[in-house]
Amino acid sequence: MIRSTERSLDLLGWMDSLADETRLRLLHLMEQHELGVVDLCDVLQMPQSTVSRHLKVLGDQGWCRCRRQGTANLYRMSLDELEPAPRRLWILAREQTESWSTLHQDQLRLQRRLRQRREASRDFFDNSAEQWDKLRSELYGQRFDLDAQLALLPPTWVVADLGCGAGAITASLARHVGRVIGVDQSAAMLKSAKLRTAELNNVELRRGNLESLPIDDASCDGAVMVLVLTYLADPAAAVKEIARILKPGGRAAVIDLLPHDRDDFRRQMDQHWSGLDPKELSRLMTEAGLSQIVSRDLPPEPETKGPALFLVTATR
Repeated sequence: MIRSTERSLDLLGWMDSLADETRLRLLHLMEQHELGVVDLCDVLQMPQSTVSRHLKVLGDQGWCRCRRQGTANLYRMSLDELEPAPRRLWILAREQTESWSTLHQDQLRLQRRLRQRREASRDFFDNSAEQWDKLRSELYGQRFDLDAQLALLPPTWVVADLGCGAGAITASLARHVGRVIGVDQSAAMLKSAKLRTAELNNVELRRGNLESLPIDDASCDGAVMVLVLTYLADPAAAVKEIARILKPGGRAAVIDLLPHDRDDFRRQMDQHWSGLDPKELSRLMTEAGLSQIVSRDLPPEPETKGPALFLVTATR
């Protein structure tokens, strides 16, 4: 009898937490992207006190989870992490509300905010293209990218260098594999990469969004992404793109920053994230259809000034 009463109270709590338009709007947004309070205030056009109050209700009822990112809290809702009963309840609520005109307005504002993030990141690289190699070496060292290259050496492979920047890794890979496709969203970076790879006849450079790659499905044997995900508004979308372009059996290697508390560094580098949790990246890879995932921290090189790095490899 006690157990039945507890279940009834849980059900009432879940139903009560969904009986509010603002909380339903929040869940629609958080199911799509991990977002901060500032993001949610902008999209919902509500004050922070109101949004925070509703987030607390949703968090207390287990609808969303929160993690710390520098000085900010980030919120997300994952359908797979919900218990069966609230999962069914949310699916029903989502179906009944997806035609709301208010949600369409929210989507337009969300896409605008994500687009602004991408544009800010592109502007940073456009302004840093000429000094990028020197800046990156000072912050992270000279040879960390070899860890990614060593995972991708078969001489017949087609390899995608995603976020190729000024082309340092592209040029190095091109001397060991059959063909390299370098992709970057910054025209200035690609101009530098073109100069660096001018003498290499197995390099193709393409401008494009890393969350929607200009590369055909299952066309690459390998993909490398070095110091890129922390700049992206939606790392999950980029990981899905990696999985999409890889052939069955193809391999991916990703290097990025470990989580850190240097918010001044993040702002200086115009990065969206203060590092990434390798376990979270491994989870995103698994959801994208990748397997055989291996993660390891990389020892900092002497004289480097930036946060420590990690390497994750995976197979399609």
